[in-house]
Amino acid sequence: MDQYWVTALLTIAPTVVIATLFFWILRNVLKFDRTERRVYAKIEAEERAKRGMAPRE
Repeated sequence: MDQYWVTALLTIAPTVVIATLFFWILRNVLKFDRTERRVYAKIEAEERAKRGMAPRE
């Protein structure tokens, strides 16, 4: 019976590892996108202020 659980664990392990890796990559991509948009909005606001334009809404 012990061999059954070892086999079951080894069968499920690759799926769990791939799912965890996918989740981690997707989370970091979304985090990077959010940060990039924030920085871009800040730069755009500074450039609009330099030119005397109204801030974006």
